[in-house]
Amino acid sequence: MSSADGSQHAWLGLLKWSLAYCDGTRPSSATTEMKKEDLEFLQKVMEEGIINEGDRMKSILREITDSIQSHLEVGEPEEKEEEFDEDELLDIFQELRDIVEQIDYARAFMSLGGIPFLLGIATYHASNAGKTIPVTIKKAALGTMATMAQNNPPVQLKLLELGHLPQLIQLFFDYSPGNDSGNEPDDSMREKCVQAISASIRGHAMGEICFCKNELGLLMLKIGIGMQSKNSSKPGAQLRKRCMFLLRALLTADEASDERHDLFRDAISFMCTHEVDDRFEEDSEIREISLATLTQLLRHPTAKKGSDIVLAHKIQLGSVGVPRIQAIGELDGEDKEFAELELDEWQQLMVALAGGCNA
Repeated sequence: MSSADGSQHAWLGLLKWSLAYCDGTRPSSATTEMKKEDLEFLQKVMEEGIINEGDRMKSILREITDSIQSHLEVGEPEEKEEEFDEDELLDIFQELRDIVEQIDYARAFMSLGGIPFLLGIATYHASNAGKTIPVTIKKAALGTMATMAQNNPPVQLKLLELGHLPQLIQLFFDYSPGNDSGNEPDDSMREKCVQAISASIRGHAMGEICFCKNELGLLMLKIGIGMQSKNSSKPGAQLRKRCMFLLRALLTADEASDERHDLFRDAISFMCTHEVDDRFEEDSEIREISLATLTQLLRHPTAKKGSDIVLAHKIQLGSVGVPRIQAIGELDGEDKEFAELELDEWQQLMVALAGGCNA
C-alpha cells in the first residue's frame, strides 16, 4: 500500500467516526471535549490507517527471505510445500512494487540491500537436483527491479555496479528455445528480462554504452525482434514489442552516435524490409514503432549513419508505404479508426524520406 492509500484509509476512518458521532443536531467544534472512548477510537484509526512504508519494506524483505529460504532448504517435501505459498508471495511482491513506484522509496529499498536481493532471486539457479525458485517469482522480482530502475539514476547505477547486464542477458538465453540450461523456453520470462534491462539503461548514458558494447546484448535484441527466427519460431508479440521499444530508445537517444547506428545496421535494415510491412509483421503496434523509429533516424540531430541506412532502402519503403497509405484510406468505420496511427506514421516517414537528409 502506498502512503497515499494509507492516508486515504485514515481519512475514511475519520469520516466514519465523524458520521457516527456528529449527526448535525449538536455542536461538533474543536472546543467540545472528546470522550475517552472516542479518543481511543480515533487513535486506533490513525495507527491502523497509516502504514510506515520504510517499516513495511523491511517486513516484506523478511517475509520474502524467510519464505524462499524455507522453500529451498532440504527437508520433508510435504512440510516445505505447505510453508511455501506462491500466490501469497506474489501478492507481497505486488505490494512491494506498488511501494517502490515512488522514486524515494525505490532508493530507500536499494539502501536496504533490495537490488542484490531481487537480482539474486531472478538469476537463482539450483545446483544438481536442488529446488529452484518458481518462474513466477523470478518474473515478479524482475518486474519489481524494472519498476525501481525506471527513470531512477542512482538505482540504475547500482545495478550497473552489480554487473546486472551480463546476468540478465544470460537469463534471457537460459529461457530461449534450444537453451542448454534445462529450462523450458518461456517468452514471458524473456520479456521480463528485457523489461528490466530496458528500465535500467534507458536515459542512462553509461548504461546504454555498456549495453551496446555487449555482443550478447546486441544478439538478444536481434533475436527478440525476430531477426534470427523463421515464422514458426517467431517470438511472441509482447517480447517483440519490448525489444523494439528498447531498440528505438537506443537508436534515437540524444547520445546515439554513428558508431551505435552502425552496430545496429542490420536491425535498421530489418525494420525497413520487414517490420513496417504488414505482409511480414501482423502486429500494428510493432509496425507503428518501427515507422516512428525510421522517421526519427532520418531526423536525428547528431548522427547521420542511421539516416544513410534508412535512405538506402528508400525505394523499397516507398513501394510498401504508398499502397499501404492508399489501402488505409479506403478503410471505413472501426477499421479505419484503428489504422489511423499507422497512417500518420507512414505519412511522416514519406515526408522525411522526401527530405532525404537530417531535417
